[in-house]
Amino acid sequence: MRPLGGDQVQEAVGHALEALRTAVDRDWTGTKAGGLEWNCRETAEHLASCLLSYAGQLAGRPTEAYVPFSLTVDDDADEAGLLDVVETAGALLTAAVRTTPAGVRAFHPFPFRSADREGFAAMGVAEVLLHTYDIATGLGLPYEAPTELCVSVLARIFPHVRPDEEPWPTLLWATGRGDLPGRAPVTEWRWYNPLVIPAERLALHAVTPAAAAELAAGGTGGLTWIEGGPAEGTRIGAGLVFTAYQAGALRPEWGTFALVRTEDGRALGALGYHSAPDENGRVEIGYDLVEAARGQGYATEAVRALVDWAAERARTHGDVRRLWAVVDKSNTPSQAVVGRAGFRQVSDDGEQFAYELRLPGA
Repeated sequence: MRPLGGDQVQEAVGHALEALRTAVDRDWTGTKAGGLEWNCRETAEHLASCLLSYAGQLAGRPTEAYVPFSLTVDDDADEAGLLDVVETAGALLTAAVRTTPAGVRAFHPFPFRSADREGFAAMGVAEVLLHTYDIATGLGLPYEAPTELCVSVLARIFPHVRPDEEPWPTLLWATGRGDLPGRAPVTEWRWYNPLVIPAERLALHAVTPAAAAELAAGGTGGLTWIEGGPAEGTRIGAGLVFTAYQAGALRPEWGTFALVRTEDGRALGALGYHSAPDENGRVEIGYDLVEAARGQGYATEAVRALVDWAAERARTHGDVRRLWAVVDKSNTPSQAVVGRAGFRQVSDDGEQFAYELRLPGA
């Protein structure tokens, strides 16, 4: 899986224009775009507007709403001119993604009210692939999106969707545009930007399936690590995330989070859930730090942030009621971490202590 950046936005737009420019002499206004309510011209205008909006979010970096502007295409612009607008908007998003620092986030509503440069790139690529398909279907044009782009989009903003051997039909199915054998039709959908939980000196960044695959294979997961990182426990946790993704069992907010130091953007370790909460609302957590980051309170800070998020989740969704941690009896530093975060010891099997934290209302 390739990371999604400006090159991928440029590739998607170029591939789309190559297909659509063969049909600029057709009636776009009188032709519906595939299964959409819009006609082909309206869909192309919407596509350009999305690309420009995403570029504006990265440039302006608002945190509470979209930048309040819109794109207007001249009424007398023909279809060739309209595609020039799409190309221009795509170039603006490409430039914005390339020039935005890695740690920057801006407002996007789904589902956690922010996205980073890779998220906006992924959404831009998805808009291009899907709406080109809609327009091409309406106009009777052959169109198939590039496979590698589909794989990357699915792994970045559709982590809850089980991947398939055919990524393009999977993306169409996941967005209600097609059927897949053995899977129920999709009637409602949204893509999924990863959760980021702020702490005092850290931010907890949910590890996407693409990043998890790279970490499990010995890479960095797209992160800049302090010396000695990532630790083996992080790679094991990332492997579990990717395995769950491949099985279609990943609930991304219940996965692994990279611990990223705010002051310099360097990753120090990982923390996360072993799975989604069970039928009793119980979920186990685990964590590790690169050796050079230990003894400085980072683990306690991270666990407390995760506890606070789980408590809010318990209040708003009710799907989690108890957090669980298992610590080796010889690991006194980790025992201190869970104790400071509010966990209490509930069992001792001779080799390990088990700790539990009951969330408010449990």
